[in-house]
Amino acid sequence: MMAGAAVAVGPENSGEKTHLSTIRYTSSLANNSALREEIDLTFEQLPSPETIIIGETAWINVDGVHDPELVQKIGQRFNLHPLSIEDVLNTTIRPKQEDYDDYLLVILKMIVRNKSASKGIASFVTEQVSIVLGKNWVITFQEHHAGDVFDGIRARLRGSMGKLRANGADFLAYALIDAVVDGYFIVLEELGEEIEVLESQVTSTDSTPMLTQIHATRNFGLFLRRYVWPVRDVLAGLERSDSCLITPSTKIFLRDVYDHAVEIMEMLEAYREMAAGLMELNLSALSNRMNSVMMVLTTVTTIFMPLTFIAGVYGMNFEFMPELHWKFGYPLIMSVMALIALGMLVVFRRRKWI
Repeated sequence: MMAGAAVAVGPENSGEKTHLSTIRYTSSLANNSALREEIDLTFEQLPSPETIIIGETAWINVDGVHDPELVQKIGQRFNLHPLSIEDVLNTTIRPKQEDYDDYLLVILKMIVRNKSASKGIASFVTEQVSIVLGKNWVITFQEHHAGDVFDGIRARLRGSMGKLRANGADFLAYALIDAVVDGYFIVLEELGEEIEVLESQVTSTDSTPMLTQIHATRNFGLFLRRYVWPVRDVLAGLERSDSCLITPSTKIFLRDVYDHAVEIMEMLEAYREMAAGLMELNLSALSNRMNSVMMVLTTVTTIFMPLTFIAGVYGMNFEFMPELHWKFGYPLIMSVMALIALGMLVVFRRRKWI
């Protein structure tokens, strides 16, 4: 891999520019507590493992992995294995975690809201985020420069809030993973609301577009399940890892994220069953409406059968039909036909056929 050129695999984003930014900080408990944030950096301005002082944690964020040459140069600066660079550039792989002794690689699927789209499950977009954890540094490679779920972490770092500034790079990596997993709950909330709306409308609206919406919602749940399911294995692997890069105190928090992932999977399974139930309910409602229409048509047809027979008999125009020349023939026949129709309606009503 190092002998050849790194290649990006996935949707092309050649129109986007790769953005580099860093946040470097020391513990908020230290006497020389400090934080330095820099954005729109060049590759030459990025720190290297040798320039990160003891007691300092550096977070390097790379927005956009469509520049294989730049990603490869960053990987070489931090001594990343060529296979790690391949995984970062391949945005089609499933979530996973790899232990390379000197660093850990965690690949997840991040789901963020498209700010230009309206509210709903269709407003969410999925992108890959690769988190590389070193001794005192963390690198995040994001697929696009369209936003992420890390704003809360940036705010906590700037404000020295909570345990984030009091711990090292492993706790920062945990916080980033936790932010990605917590982002799934926002999507699930939207999915649940969508299913509730469909459930309330399924028996009161036209079934054809409703079936399309239910099918789209069910497919989104399956799509989400495909990306969330492997996260449990990733978190379980990190929790069981014997890497010296993850402290025992951080593993406790990783266990909590694992519990969140399990909860998300349970919610997804419940929503999947609800979506399947909605499809069955919608088909049942459609069948009931068709039965109602068929009942009305059958009733009308049944009533008109004897009336059609009478009209057919007196429409034969035979010359010696006595009633044809009778003065009250027409009113009598019309009265008989009306009584037959009314009588049949009464019979149908008593038998609860209509």
